[in-house]
Amino acid sequence: MRYWLLAFLALFAPAASAQTKAKNVLLIIADDLGMDLGCYGNSAIKTPNLDALAKKGVRFTNGYSTCASCSPSRAAIYSGLFTHQNGQYGLQHSAHKQEMHPWVQPISVLMRRAGYFTGIVGKWHVGPPASFDWHKEVKVSRDADKIADAAKNFIASREKKPFFLVVGFQDPHRAGKGFGNEPFANDPKEVKYDPGKVKVPIHLPDQPEVRKEIAEYYQAVSRLDRCVGLILKHLEEAGLLEETLIIFTSDNGIPFPGAKTTLYDAGVHLPLLISAPGHRSGTTNDAMVSFVDLTPTILDWAGAKGPTTYKLPGKSIVPILAETNPKGWDAVFGSHQMHEITMYYPMRSITTPKYKLIVNLDHAKEFPFASDLWGSQSWQGILKRKDSSMGQRLVAEYRQRPKEELFDRATDPHELKNLAGDPAYKEVLDGLRVRLRQWQDDTADPWRILYRGEDAKFNSK
Repeated sequence: MRYWLLAFLALFAPAASAQTKAKNVLLIIADDLGMDLGCYGNSAIKTPNLDALAKKGVRFTNGYSTCASCSPSRAAIYSGLFTHQNGQYGLQHSAHKQEMHPWVQPISVLMRRAGYFTGIVGKWHVGPPASFDWHKEVKVSRDADKIADAAKNFIASREKKPFFLVVGFQDPHRAGKGFGNEPFANDPKEVKYDPGKVKVPIHLPDQPEVRKEIAEYYQAVSRLDRCVGLILKHLEEAGLLEETLIIFTSDNGIPFPGAKTTLYDAGVHLPLLISAPGHRSGTTNDAMVSFVDLTPTILDWAGAKGPTTYKLPGKSIVPILAETNPKGWDAVFGSHQMHEITMYYPMRSITTPKYKLIVNLDHAKEFPFASDLWGSQSWQGILKRKDSSMGQRLVAEYRQRPKEELFDRATDPHELKNLAGDPAYKEVLDGLRVRLRQWQDDTADPWRILYRGEDAKFNSK
């Protein structure tokens, strides 16, 4: 009996030991990257390093951003709070000037309190800056080698402390500014793609300018992938790869009309890869994970305490890393206010494995366009040809939304047929309304006021 017990303990000792040592955290956030990785089924794109990370860790099939706009999405990741809670309603830079409430305690502060050496390399895009209190901030643009070197230098300067490092990419975001042609940053030495071989999403027309822009987007994704590979190589050379929790994701969907700035899946259903030392590798997890769950996950892994004055709405992913389809992870919520300051268009959503409900709280106005999407060749081509449809979605339906949009995700995965007015789905619609409004109550959503007198009428049914 004694020998059997010793053998049993020896069998599980490596995993337990690895988790005990695993204190470092690396959070990598791409910019405007959709589900365009080889490990998520896009055979037209080359992403060997991220595919390898998926094989090393857990690939989540249902990772969801809380919204599809850069600053608000990143703020939700850093704070563990929905946009309507943390106050980062829109973009942080320039005239938009949105930022989190001063009382929010971001993950950088919580990890610093726990004894971590904290830092960010690259894109930050959330305010107020003073609230984050990073030990080290390195501003660097799209140069893969410079980003990787900055990450390497940060790790080397940690003074034997466990580290929490965020690498915020600008790729594959468009590189242009203003309302003119919005190109992608490209380098002739990098991976080039044949526009004739890219995959055109259903929400875009199959036109030459669209294929050209997608090919450029793919090139930016491959540059990002190369940089991730360099960073992971530096970690390995430092002997820290097996002692670091690695989380890779994106802030919102692809920078094309029909995705970014919407709560459709093309805008908020995103890659989520987690490599956790001591846990099984090469697994797939179908849990519906919200990005407000990332802060609780990091805190749980590090053994760090949460905010002192408020409760986080999310929960840690750590307990379900080894599972395939865990119970209790069956819904995610969306909260969008604006992108640019001129783009006020509040939306709320609930997504379950079977259905999605989007509520457009100010639906009387036309859906607004981000300047980079408006200036893209893809959208300008649609305008020039006076297309009635953008791919499989009608332009008129995209620009003028109804109050509620209900989709059957099993029969309509691309969210093209609105069932909100179908009597056969009345029970489904009512059930999702109840869950959505309960979540708004639970998160003290100020936008509940836009329902006005509907609650009394709804609750009397």
